[in-house]
Formats: sequence, C-alpha cells, structure tokens
Amino acid sequence: MSGERGSISIVAAVTIAVLAALTMGCADLTRALVAVGRADTAADAAALAAAQELAAPSGSVPSSVAADYAERNGATLVECSCEPGSSEAVVAVEVRVGPMLLVSGDRSVTGRARAVVAFPQAGA
Repeated sequence: MSGERGSISIVAAVTIAVLAALTMGCADLTRALVAVGRADTAADAAALAAAQELAAPSGSVPSSVAADYAERNGATLVECSCEPGSSEAVVAVEVRVGPMLLVSGDRSVTGRARAVVAFPQAGA
C-alpha cells in the first residue's frame, strides 16, 4: 500500500491541467463568437448605410458611407459592391478577434451582408 502513496496528486494535477485547457478553449471560442457577432452587425450596418445612400443620395460615395458605418461598429470594410446607380449594396467587413489563449497568431473574422434597394412599382 505504501507504493500507491501520492498517486492522487498525479491524478489531481492531470485533472487540473485538462480543466485549464478546456477553460482556455471555451474562452477562445467565446471570443471568436463575439467577434463573429460584431462582424455580422457591422456588415449589416454598412450594407444598409450604403443602400440608403443609393436610394436617397446625399452626395457621399456609398462605399465611404459603408466604411464609416463599419468603423463605427469596430470593423474594417474589406469590400463594397455599391456603385452609384445600382440597386444593391454588397459589403464584406473584417473584425480582429485579438489574442487567443490556445491559438497563436492574429485572427480575424469576416462578415458579409447584402441590402437591396427596391423602389415601389408605378400603379402598384
């Protein structure tokens, strides 16, 4: 029996290490999911702002309006297909995830959105 003395310490140490790794993994996953939500929100706002500029021009360039709204929501505009005179705005934005606990390197997520400008038909 004296040969088994201290074996619980090894089991406890392994259990604590596994729990710590799982906790860090959950923290990384949560950080990534929050960034995905922010990217989706920023993409929606940017697409709607560009579509608004297409529908009721104020003299601004739709892509610059989209970039402004993306930045206000913590994202960077990556792509904007919203030329003046078109009837839709398709945007892509990027949000930086930040440092993660288990994965090294800088990570970012991309959000995409599309807003269509629909004018009422005459006589409808």
